Amino acid sequence: MLIRPLGKPGDLGWVVQAHGELYAAEHDWDTSFEALVAKIVGDFAADHDDAKEAAWIAELDGERVGCIFCTKETDTTAKLRVLLVHPNARGHGAGNRLVEKCVQFARDAGYVRIALWTVEGLTSARKIYEAHGFELTEKTPQHSFGHDVTGQRWERAL
Repeated sequence: MLIRPLGKPGDLGWVVQAHGELYAAEHDWDTSFEALVAKIVGDFAADHDDAKEAAWIAELDGERVGCIFCTKETDTTAKLRVLLVHPNARGHGAGNRLVEKCVQFARDAGYVRIALWTVEGLTSARKIYEAHGFELTEKTPQHSFGHDVTGQRWERAL
């Protein structure tokens, strides 16, 4: 398993496509989710501060199998975004290694907190977040991605 900085040709498109396909297949989410990921990725690609924001790709046997972004939410709070581990790479520690990389980057960049937004029911991701010290701070029922979901905000101090 290799965790490398995002930046090879095709990385940005892969992040969007992998999210769209995987969440449609596993959760029946519509293309509004893929559009949200495309906006996050596009905003990062168009304008980010290398000192305060970064992204990584996980590779297994030379193939992209995971990703994570660390972006600026506020001057003191980083935001973990678009964590994904493809099914053929689950069980290899990619999720834990990606979150470790993101949290360490946020700490090194001088943030004092890191937060993330997800939805209830993504059990594997929740277990990873809990293992890395994140705590659930807010729950919000909403209609997103073609379904009624409960949005969740998780945070931890750095």
